[in-house]
Amino acid sequence: MLTVKRPTSTTVLYTVSTRAPTSSWRAQASFYGLLLARLLACLFVLLVLFNEVHMMSSGRLLSVLSRFAHTINDTPLEGILAALCARMTRGWRLLLCSGLSWLILRKSYTSESLLVIRGLGVQTSTSSESYLWTSSTRFIPTSSIQDIFIYEAFKGFEVRYYLAIVIEGEGEVVVVFPSILPRRDILEQVWRGTRACLYEPKG
Repeated sequence: MLTVKRPTSTTVLYTVSTRAPTSSWRAQASFYGLLLARLLACLFVLLVLFNEVHMMSSGRLLSVLSRFAHTINDTPLEGILAALCARMTRGWRLLLCSGLSWLILRKSYTSESLLVIRGLGVQTSTSSESYLWTSSTRFIPTSSIQDIFIYEAFKGFEVRYYLAIVIEGEGEVVVVFPSILPRRDILEQVWRGTRACLYEPKG
């Protein structure tokens, strides 16, 4: 899915994402269902970790966390945690929490963007796979851009198209939207808009 934003007449932002649109009620139900599952998994991980802190705490070092964990054990969740502790060793419990934490913090979609600013250059950005990491970005000044092309290449038995920026002094091109590789019609729209915005109109 391609979204185009034009904050000014000399700036345009193209964003391609694998995230499904949330306009229909099914998409919204899926989005909120996934969010609820993440919250429940996060709560489960916190309860298990607080229970481990309660079992390991001694003296005054972890007294605050220990009292909080003790209040948890006074609730109906005590039976769930007791059953988990009885069936699994501490190592397996921590491994389970690590796996759930990885799933909670992992993004379910990829987002890539191309920011074009006339007179300055372009900036490519690719979102990270986790909420803990920042997206990877690269700025390319206009003076270093030799040309912008749409190439075609074989990926297995399939022909794929990609938008590439040729940079002066570099042997390899910079691929725009490298992870998603959108359709040719989307790339053509971005290519025409990028060239129109990047360079001053003649005459």
